[in-house]
Amino acid sequence: MLISGLQKLTLLDYPGRVACTVFTGGCNFRCPFCHNASLVLPEQLAQDTDEEAVLSFLKKRTGVLDGVAVTGGEPLLHKDIGAFLAKVKALGYSVKLDTNGSFPELLAELVKEGLVDRVAMDIKNSPELYAHTAGLDKLDMAPIEKSKDFLLSGAVDYEFRTTVVKGLHSLESLREAAQWIKGAREYYLQQFKDSGNVLDIEGLDAFNEKEMHALADGLRDLVPSVQVRGV
Repeated sequence: MLISGLQKLTLLDYPGRVACTVFTGGCNFRCPFCHNASLVLPEQLAQDTDEEAVLSFLKKRTGVLDGVAVTGGEPLLHKDIGAFLAKVKALGYSVKLDTNGSFPELLAELVKEGLVDRVAMDIKNSPELYAHTAGLDKLDMAPIEKSKDFLLSGAVDYEFRTTVVKGLHSLESLREAAQWIKGAREYYLQQFKDSGNVLDIEGLDAFNEKEMHALADGLRDLVPSVQVRGV
């Protein structure tokens, strides 16, 4: 598995846990607002550390950390991720997995095997605007629909989240997205941040704090649990 980074401590990436974050390299989406371009573009991918180094770090942090957040890129691109997560779980850690929802069968398999304790799935936009928001010419929504429905079934602890960007999102498109995930336990609107390593910043901007809260207020008749994150 291509591991392109390790953040040794986070209090944000895994709610309720003192965790570290493992970054996998590679993604099948090209979201223009992605702030981890070096984890997406093939020509920039690098193996920052290896699996054994990460596991060695986790062994030393037993009792200090209690969670591992696995993000990307898209972690489920890596077919050997199950073997890696099994080793993490064997050390006693709780695992949170971030995904764009493209690989529902693998997601369900990992949950069934008890290798994932929480899932954070990105909801890019309304279904009609999904491909454009993901930076693709076309996109088969069926796998994403399947992942969404799997999480809504309550098979695992989860959250949905949307990074909200001026130039891509509007209250109308977000209401369509919220309708699509109606019944969700947790839905977060995340404020877009220009990290300086954004995939394609042209034409994009952030909603301010007041605007973010107004957008959230405009969705709560559909998803009462919606919250703003990152402002």
